[in-house]
Amino acid sequence: MRRPGVVAACVAVVMVGGLVVAGCAAEDDSSAPVPDKSTPTTEKAEGQGEEPQGGRSEAAGSERDDLVSFEIDDRSQAGFENIWVTWTIRNRSSEKSDYTWEWEAVAPDGKRLYNSTELATDVQPGQTAAGESPTTLKTSGVKINITEFDRSKSW
Repeated sequence: MRRPGVVAACVAVVMVGGLVVAGCAAEDDSSAPVPDKSTPTTEKAEGQGEEPQGGRSEAAGSERDDLVSFEIDDRSQAGFENIWVTWTIRNRSSEKSDYTWEWEAVAPDGKRLYNSTELATDVQPGQTAAGESPTTLKTSGVKINITEFDRSKSW
């Protein structure tokens, strides 16, 4: 005894589910390109007539402003390289947030020497979080560029 109605319903559910999953997995085309190498991360682009890093048009008080500091910390001793990056995030939003940002270290001649991603999770509104990460850099004489910065609601 065959039940074509049940089979057709199952096929319809599978097809709709596939469309929903495909829509959720669609790539976000809003990501920004690597910023101009002449723009250091310590400069604020707002109020200077320039675009923020990454070419985005961000409003004053944007999520990128939550990255209070991000810098090279040279802890080398006795001829052994030990170079870290240190950072401070301040959650200026009204909700618990997660932060991810991508960065690169660029030599004075423009050659990219290192790149990585940093993560800060569960930062409460108004809270400041600090962190550090080791690198494989051999010199601290580099410029840091933030190539992508995202804040999302923490669950």
